[in-house]
Amino acid sequence: MFDATTVNMIWEGLLQTLYMTVLSTVLAYVIGLPLGVLLVTSAKDGIAPRPVLYKVLDVIVNIMRSIPFLILLIAIMPLTRLIVGTTIGPNATIVPLVIAAFPFVARMVESSLKEVSPGLIEAALSLGASPMQIVTKVLVPEALPSLTVGAAIAVTTILGYSAMAGIVGGGGLGDIAIRYGYYRYETGIMIVTVVLLVVVVQIFQEIGMRLASHEDKRK
Repeated sequence: MFDATTVNMIWEGLLQTLYMTVLSTVLAYVIGLPLGVLLVTSAKDGIAPRPVLYKVLDVIVNIMRSIPFLILLIAIMPLTRLIVGTTIGPNATIVPLVIAAFPFVARMVESSLKEVSPGLIEAALSLGASPMQIVTKVLVPEALPSLTVGAAIAVTTILGYSAMAGIVGGGGLGDIAIRYGYYRYETGIMIVTVVLLVVVVQIFQEIGMRLASHEDKRK
């Protein structure tokens, strides 16, 4: 059985993991959502075609998505230190999490918005709707179920990234699993942290699917 100190440590690690995951997801969507909208609207067949802008954004997103998280985590340590004053702990981990996640979010948003029926967009254009009105009144509302599923996937992906950050002292369950479960060969702690991560992923995924089902107008 674990003593009180170990239980408190694992509980604190769980709270840190939730803090990093939720805040990083929110910040990633603050950047990734408008970026995804721009990718859709500025495309050659978009409602406001801007080929040069689309190409630049497309290349940036592709480059950012191609960098493995652990390499990115280490490469941007100077930037992390500049922003939060340290390179360890949950606050420091949020910086690389957001940078790694927002291109992924942008692609998820782009994919969801492209699922909207072109007929609805054409109807809105025929009624004189502006590009901004089409985005806010047609694209986003119609794609909401898909966007919600995408958000659930993004949360679980970011959760996995946060666990990897434990390698450099990023805090959370991943840090505990590496420091105690791996380096100190405490198998029990390793198993508990893995189980907790799996449970958290399942909870986020279930919430996302239920919300998407509720928002789906076809049901």
